[in-house]
Amino acid sequence: MNVTITENPYLDDIEVSVACPRIDERAQRIVASLSALDHQLVGSHDGTTYRVPLDDVLYIEAVDGATFLYTANAVLETPLRLYEAEDRLSGTEFVRASRQMLVNFDHVRGIRPVPGARLQLLLDNGEATVASRQYAPDIKRKLGL
Repeated sequence: MNVTITENPYLDDIEVSVACPRIDERAQRIVASLSALDHQLVGSHDGTTYRVPLDDVLYIEAVDGATFLYTANAVLETPLRLYEAEDRLSGTEFVRASRQMLVNFDHVRGIRPVPGARLQLLLDNGEATVASRQYAPDIKRKLGL
């Protein structure tokens, strides 16, 4: 914690400012999540490019060198690499589920353990996906477990 004391020559007051790295880090995360609220991703389908609100994206998956956005009604290809999408979505409800997938935690309705220390994520559209054991602890932390 850094404390700075400065005297204001025009007033009879003394200013005290406190810098706390932990609070600063939390404030930065809050600002990042607020700025992410108006984020949209770009995806294309059948030659048409669409702007897709983050709330509509269930998960993002990398397959054979291409990255896809999955919504309840469509699959769109995005020009972003998975790591670029992850960077852009930091501070949101997207969480890494495997080397190939990011999942929007707002669309996860249930979690079930599966053999191999993995987790099955049940999505609100009826689909299920598996989180690898490498990323299972992050998902458990997200749940508060």
